Amino acid sequence: MKKTLTAVAVVILLVILGASAVHYFNSTSSSSLSGPPATQPGEDEPAAPEQPDWCPRVEVISAPGTWESKADDDPINPTANPRSFMLSISQPLQQAYAPQDVKVWTLPYTAQFKNINSQEEMSYDDSRQEGTSTLEGELRTMHETCPATKFVMAGFSQGAVILGDVADQIGAGTGAVPAESVAGVALIADGRREPGVGINPGVEVGGIGAEIALEPISKLVQPIVPGATMRGARPNGFGELADRTFQICAPDDSICDAPRDAANGLDRARDLIAANGVHAQYASNPHVVEGTTANDWVVGWARGIIDGI
Repeated sequence: MKKTLTAVAVVILLVILGASAVHYFNSTSSSSLSGPPATQPGEDEPAAPEQPDWCPRVEVISAPGTWESKADDDPINPTANPRSFMLSISQPLQQAYAPQDVKVWTLPYTAQFKNINSQEEMSYDDSRQEGTSTLEGELRTMHETCPATKFVMAGFSQGAVILGDVADQIGAGTGAVPAESVAGVALIADGRREPGVGINPGVEVGGIGAEIALEPISKLVQPIVPGATMRGARPNGFGELADRTFQICAPDDSICDAPRDAANGLDRARDLIAANGVHAQYASNPHVVEGTTANDWVVGWARGIIDGI
């Protein structure tokens, strides 16, 4: 009886071992034939950046002109100059949208223009560079935090020059954010306006931006506007943003509609600091954009973009 039980136990053990061996060899054979486990689709691809819930759909960037801002101004509720032209654009947009949906941010920078009549002010070059650095910092920070947020940008006078310079770099692929993040740019009284570059929604003007007109004699005008380099036309023509960058200029505005010849260079330089009536009347001048004013056109343009996003 004992021998019988031992024999049965041996048989059972052999069966178990045999089954295990078959299972092992089958598994090994299957693995060697099929190779490593298949990668799930998208497993090795970088995940798309996530948009935090608090991020706005759109950020509107408003860049005031000379003497319309300060470096320490509140970018959400600016008070540096209650008569700032850009407030007639930024405030209606703030009233039209909830702040968590559309962020309206006003560029805080010194916004000065040292000249023969105000030697104590910051030079145009330094003021412009300060504004550019601050603007690019805001764009980078917002894009890194809220990668799906789109930008709509508008600027006036010195603010238009700053925005135009930043847009030119973005359009060339070397800017603070990708071109696809910028939904539109509006430049009003841009000192580097070049005919045929960007889109003109208003009347045609025959002149050019003062920085282009005065570039050939930039050094000669320094006694009148020290530290104001006249840099000529922008190098990239707004690149990828050319089809969504708008240039608005009033006829006879010496900032954006300067005569093409620099024969009277000193007179042109004096025009830069004269703050002539045309340059100061974009909120009321009916001869810039047919049927409306420049600021009302920009508000309607911006709302059309925002509502379509």
